[in-house]
Amino acid sequence: MFVVFGLGSIAFTRTVYANFVWHYFWGPVYADAQGWRYVAWADGEQVQVSSADVAANMGPVAEPGYTVYSEVGYAVILLVMLVGVALLLRRLELTRYRALFYALFPFVPLGGALRVLEDANNVLPAEASAFALDYPLNTLFISPIIYFTMFFLTLATLLLALWIHRQGYTSTFEYPLAAMGTTLLVLTVGAVAALAFTTDLTSPPRLRFYPIITALTLLFATLSTAGVWGLIRTFAPQINEGTGYMGAVIIWGQAVDGVSNVIGLDWYDELVPVATADLQPKHPVNKFVQDFTGQVLPESITAITGDAWTFLLVKLVAAVFVVWVFDDQIFEESPRFTFMLLLAILAVGLGPGTRDMLRATFLV
Repeated sequence: MFVVFGLGSIAFTRTVYANFVWHYFWGPVYADAQGWRYVAWADGEQVQVSSADVAANMGPVAEPGYTVYSEVGYAVILLVMLVGVALLLRRLELTRYRALFYALFPFVPLGGALRVLEDANNVLPAEASAFALDYPLNTLFISPIIYFTMFFLTLATLLLALWIHRQGYTSTFEYPLAAMGTTLLVLTVGAVAALAFTTDLTSPPRLRFYPIITALTLLFATLSTAGVWGLIRTFAPQINEGTGYMGAVIIWGQAVDGVSNVIGLDWYDELVPVATADLQPKHPVNKFVQDFTGQVLPESITAITGDAWTFLLVKLVAAVFVVWVFDDQIFEESPRFTFMLLLAILAVGLGPGTRDMLRATFLV
């Protein structure tokens, strides 16, 4: 696939690269890195435009966010990377996969927090930020490149934790690994908070910190998880026999993503006084679910409930299905690959959910 698109981009630049690779993959990253709403190909000059409707000779137009093609492509890349990680884990002789899952947990919201740090630099003037990220450095913190950034950052931390343990400084490597991940997460959120508290973009200055967003997101995500977990334990305990409490973590991570979308898409302007409108979905799936709900339910109902709550329902159902699929047999047959898949599933839920939650909390 990489060879086909690589050679095709060279031989048929406009057809293969501009109209497909750039349009659906790199164009959105470039627009996001520049803080632009739209960017036009314009024979490779990549110029900012005010709308998606431009002259035909300017070529395709991209905007920040995901596309159906990019999400499918990133899923394929992820599966390929998982094979490489499996070989790496075998090389490092790691076998305590459940303990490793919990130790790596802080790195999942860390990815979302780093993404928010880049978002903050898009809306703040460079002279106001001690953490300014200019192009092309900021592309390291934009999807999908941030997944590679997080992979190498996590790998470096894991190797350091293993060295600390094997030198006899700790009884296990999981504790220093979790401690380093938590420290990086706290520092990153602190950097975002510093930008929010030290920069005024409006006159008069407006408050850039609304902890109610984070509080409500974590509260309702936890309540949703507790409710679903209680139903599983009461009526279908066989569902979580394989994953154990890892299943609860998976459900909670997806619940955070679902609740953050509900709050941001339906209740943002009610919770944040300075907001003039609700946020807009960046993922095609989010938008599809929201649009579908709005079309199926009458306006008299969505005016009260909103039309994003079904996305939370979809996330919870999908998470329960995942927990059910990963039974004891799968863990016994391929524990290494099972662990990686569960960690990847957690990342695609809690990572974006953390980003949405922190963006709304700090108005970035």
